Amino acid sequence: MTQQLLIAGACVVIAFAFVLIETAMQRVSRVIAEDLTREKPRRGRALAAIANDRARYINVLLFMHLTASTLGVVLVATALKPAWLAALLMVAVGFIALGVAPRTLGRQHADAIAAATAGFVYRLSIVLAPLTRLLIWLGNALTPGKGYREGPFASAAELRDLVDQASEQVIDEDEREMIQSVFELGDTVAREVMVPRTEMVFIESTKTLRQALSLGLRSGFSRIPVIGEDADDIVGIIYLKDVARRVFEHREAEQTERVDSVMRPVFLMPDSKRCDDLLREMQASRKHLAVLVDEYGGVAGIITIEDILEEIVGQISDEYDVESPEMERIAEDTLRVSARFHIEDLAQELDIDLDADEEGVDTVAGLLASRLGVVPIPGAHVDIDGWRLTAEATGGRRNQVTRVLAQRLHPEPAE
Repeated sequence: MTQQLLIAGACVVIAFAFVLIETAMQRVSRVIAEDLTREKPRRGRALAAIANDRARYINVLLFMHLTASTLGVVLVATALKPAWLAALLMVAVGFIALGVAPRTLGRQHADAIAAATAGFVYRLSIVLAPLTRLLIWLGNALTPGKGYREGPFASAAELRDLVDQASEQVIDEDEREMIQSVFELGDTVAREVMVPRTEMVFIESTKTLRQALSLGLRSGFSRIPVIGEDADDIVGIIYLKDVARRVFEHREAEQTERVDSVMRPVFLMPDSKRCDDLLREMQASRKHLAVLVDEYGGVAGIITIEDILEEIVGQISDEYDVESPEMERIAEDTLRVSARFHIEDLAQELDIDLDADEEGVDTVAGLLASRLGVVPIPGAHVDIDGWRLTAEATGGRRNQVTRVLAQRLHPEPAE
């Protein structure tokens, strides 16, 4: 019995060591591995390999930890009677020696422990990795649903949980939300963050460079899609700086040349593409704007790098964006409202007949777009029941109309 208890104690010590190393390996960063490579190349390369394929090595350590602890439990159960005493003892030992103590030490000294044991873990994985992969495959085969190729022991869900725990002590709430947004970016498709086709500002390929300059200055956009026959036929992208350079170098080109002479090729992408993959491709190809097409080949909208970045950092505003009231009465016959002001509230203020169901829109900006047939830009106006609604100001990174001025066309004479 004494010999069995001694072997069981040795198993607990071994399991303690593997839990300690596992905790350290989960927390060590690639930066530490790079620093160690410069100081001790052999250990550093092993640690870098572990950091780059962490799940594989964690699975091996977990296997060894479970093997040693299970063997210890079996030996104690056969050596001690009654059985409940053995169970009680192993629960206490397991909680303290395999739960609290090694995980606390592993977190406190993660870098040192990982650096010291990297070579051992690397060699151990060479021997046991085939066995752990076989057991993972068997577990996935017996488990209903889709399994995990590298095992379910290290996942993004666990990392998110760690971020939530860290937010209570280490990082701010804003930083936590940003990190969570990075995880969610991989689950977000481009169509969810794009500028839809109905809100695109575009120019026909037959327009002159002067008209392109005018549109760019009025709309506030520096990149504008060029269309051929219709909005589904995007033939290129014009950059305002290209137009300005051409006009500056050849003044007569302002009236004689068309926009298709300076446009650049279109960067087409499916609207179902994940945002993280799209961001990498746009960076690699040095494209700031992409045209998204749907499953039928029609244009779904456009997306820029800023659209994707806003999913991580939130709304990007500039120094010209000012918070304004929803409605501001300037005079008896003049009213300024937000572009998001509901048209039925506007109808009540102006004493005119407007119905959201009949118009098919809810906001003043939507009403302007519906009546004009194009995306409104500053200066665009429509006349409704004796009132003129004029798109007055743009704001935000997308330069969308934010304020609309309502003026009575024929003011009533004062009494």
